[in-house]
Amino acid sequence: MNKKPLGAQGEEVSVVGLGCMAMSGIYGPVTDDESIRTIHAALEAGITLIDTGDFYGMGHNELLIRDALKGGKRNGAFIQVKFGGQRDPSGAFLGFDCRPAAVKTSLAYTLTRLGTDHVDLYQPARLDPSVPVEETVGAIADLVKAGYVRHIGLSEVGSETIRRAHAVHPIAAVQLEYSLVSRGIEAQILPTLRELGIGVTAYGVLSRGLLGGNVQSLGEKDTRRRAYPRFQGENLKHNLALVRALQKVATGKGTTVPQLAFAWVMSRGLDIFPLIGARNREQLKDLLGAVNLKLTKDDLETIERAVPAGEVLGGRYEPTQMSRLDSERTAQ
Repeated sequence: MNKKPLGAQGEEVSVVGLGCMAMSGIYGPVTDDESIRTIHAALEAGITLIDTGDFYGMGHNELLIRDALKGGKRNGAFIQVKFGGQRDPSGAFLGFDCRPAAVKTSLAYTLTRLGTDHVDLYQPARLDPSVPVEETVGAIADLVKAGYVRHIGLSEVGSETIRRAHAVHPIAAVQLEYSLVSRGIEAQILPTLRELGIGVTAYGVLSRGLLGGNVQSLGEKDTRRRAYPRFQGENLKHNLALVRALQKVATGKGTTVPQLAFAWVMSRGLDIFPLIGARNREQLKDLLGAVNLKLTKDDLETIERAVPAGEVLGGRYEPTQMSRLDSERTAQ
């Protein structure tokens, strides 16, 4: 597994990361034992970048990572944590709290759950509309000075917000959804990041499994059935036709659709670090096959014809949530 600098600050991490959200049950039942084995397999494969959020399973995800990194494994891991998401006991989202006091309180709990004295990158999960981003980043900068945080990140924010935050303290990376079917960042956000020397940790590379090839029969409790328009009704029928077109390309290349989708994102620039959202070792092994998959110019053109930009139907999230995304204000 190769490494490369995450943004202009020069911290080297693996070219792909492990996204751990799905290990806390959002897409169906999982076991802690298999999740820990999957994290261990990722580390053994050379993955150092591990992505989590303090609200994933209301702290469960951080505790899981703590257990997986026991025995000295923490030393080789770059842990990035999203914070600010507020949830009630049922798991329902209540909004975001990125006030300076909340920033510091959240980190205190995160350090305890992770069993570590610092996190490598700390980032608000979303922009809190009631708090200037300068105040949020300023609070994290205080934590950097105190040694509790090494780097500052952002998530799902637009160009103006990125510039304002970066003026307070250098931003190492911004986490954004980026895939063959989610390309909105290409117009304005990605050029801004490249101008400022900020990396991209790309989530949703398989569009929550749409490009994974096994979404025809989602379980009744699967979050995607109710929360993501791309998985509903006629949208899903149309989108699965795109997946079938991509499957033909993958077959001709002797690979799988997920590997092809990951390799495409990796081809978009050295500043992009796709996150593998594996729930088990089998998924991880398949997606790791994308790391050494080289796409030629002809391959990329064939992929573009199979899945043209903007062809997918349905938003990344339901309309109300989409309207709250700062990144969507400058995505187009």
